[in-house]
Amino acid sequence: MKTRIMYIKHKEDLTGNAKIGRVTFSKTGKSIHYDVKTFQTLNGSGFKENYFDIETGDYYWISGCKKDGGDRLYGERLPIYIDEDVREEYWIEIRNLPNQVDKKVINGR
Repeated sequence: MKTRIMYIKHKEDLTGNAKIGRVTFSKTGKSIHYDVKTFQTLNGSGFKENYFDIETGDYYWISGCKKDGGDRLYGERLPIYIDEDVREEYWIEIRNLPNQVDKKVINGR
């Protein structure tokens, strides 16, 4: 199955935690899996959300990571946590900042 490192944000709390992690796409591409959750696409019908958790119905914004790190919707300088299993690949392949590979949080204190 196809996987990709993506930005994942629960839309319930616009200023809450966000993550960078690896998702797995279903065969049809209409759903994705991250951690223990499965998300179904909204097929463009959402407003500032594009997926929903099939178990809870909660809305999420899930997108490809931006090369400049500006993944948050409104550019807030709030933490984005990077999953350990993608951290090195994220900093080297996506951000082209190999000197940052030890950094586990973007916009962290």
